[in-house]
Parts: sequence; C-alpha cells; structure tokens
Amino acid sequence: MYFFLTQLSISDILLTTTIVPNMLHTLLHEGTSLSLNGCLVQFYLFIAAEASECLLLTVMSYDRYQAICNPLRYASVIDLTFCLRAILFFWLGIFSMELMVVMTMKHLDFCGNVIDHFFCDLEPLLELSCSDTFIMKLETLFLVIFLAICPVTVIIVSYVYIIFTILKIPSVTGRQKTFSTCSAHLTVVSLFYGSLITIYVFPRKQNAKTYLSLFYTVVTPLLNPIIYSLSNTDVKRALTTLFKITKSHIL
Repeated sequence: MYFFLTQLSISDILLTTTIVPNMLHTLLHEGTSLSLNGCLVQFYLFIAAEASECLLLTVMSYDRYQAICNPLRYASVIDLTFCLRAILFFWLGIFSMELMVVMTMKHLDFCGNVIDHFFCDLEPLLELSCSDTFIMKLETLFLVIFLAICPVTVIIVSYVYIIFTILKIPSVTGRQKTFSTCSAHLTVVSLFYGSLITIYVFPRKQNAKTYLSLFYTVVTPLLNPIIYSLSNTDVKRALTTLFKITKSHIL
C-alpha cells in the first residue's frame, strides 16, 4: 500500500504543478495567455495525472481485496515484482494513449482563442474547434471506458467482496479493525470519482463546472495525504502529542 501511495503522491504533484501555477496567474491578472502547444502540453499532463490516479486507486482496491479476502496469499500475490510491473504498465500505457489523443487534437482547426476556464480541459477546447471532432470524441470514449468505467467496476467488485468478507467476521471489534484498513482508500475514491461524475456526467453550466473542477484538481490532491496520514497510528500519536504540547504552552 505504501508503494502505491508514493505513486499516488507523484500523480498528485504532477496534477497540482500542471494546474495551480497557471490558475493563480489567471486569478491575479484576470486572465492569461497561452500558446496552442503550451495548452496541449498542459492538457496532456492533466489527463495523464487524472488517468494515473484512476488506475492507482483501482490497483489499491485490489491490494485491499487481497489483504482482507486472501490474507494468507497476500505476500505472494502483491509482491515487489507485481507492484513494479503494474506501475510500469500504468505510466507507459497512460502516456502513450494520452499522446494519441493530444496528437489528434493538434490537427484540429480552432476558430476561437479564448476559453472560459482556468486550465486547458477537453470540453472547452472542443468548443473552440470548427473541425469535425468525431474521431476525437471516439478516442475519448475509448479512454473513458478503459481508464474510468473499467476501473470503477473493478473497485466496486473488490469492495463487494471485501464487505461480504468483513460481515463474516464474528466480533464487532474485528469488523471495525478490518474495515479501518480500507476506510482511507474508500474516502479518497469517493471524493475523486464523486467530483468527476458530478462534473462530467450531470449537465451543468460552464461556470458551475469551472468551480467544481477546482475540487478534483486542487482540493482532492490536498486532502489525499491528509486522509492517508490520519489512518496511520504513528501519525495520530505524533499529532496527539503535538496537540498536548501546544495546549500546555497556551495554558
């Protein structure tokens, strides 16, 4: 789990460094200019970070499934070789597939040069295009199925098995202790996919989407380390000690 958490941290850092600096510049100067190539690079890194988070959360749910449902086989299934192969496949696959989408977008003709957004997202860019975007939408649909729908399905199936396994534990303390090992991951999954579904599935005005997109580009990467840190006993103990020391100094 800690191995995958380091990769999740890399994904969050990539996302925030891609979005936040330009967003702050836009807010301070009430707008900013960006070349087409610069916009495509930002879009490429943005979707790569989002896609990597989708796949990482999926493999982390599989990790929890093995730890809870097959604890005796956990060490032989989730070993270092599996982790390295999974991460290598994720990063190489994501950057290769997303490059295909960006290259298709680069060949589109754009009739406008102003987007009503604080970063280069798919929908605002397609709205500026005066070319036929059928191929672009087809590629996007394929990526959504592979990088969003399939991972969500795996996560749901994993947690169905996890819940059934937890319910078979006779003691209440045992059920609570077992469920606590995956509560942080479940919280992060709910925040991440909840914000994505709210923005991209349900129809909303562009202004509403702009504000809601702050949630998965800024808020979620900020909350991820906090959520996982609070599930660690050593971190809890350190925070409790710090709180007691601060309280004694104040009093």
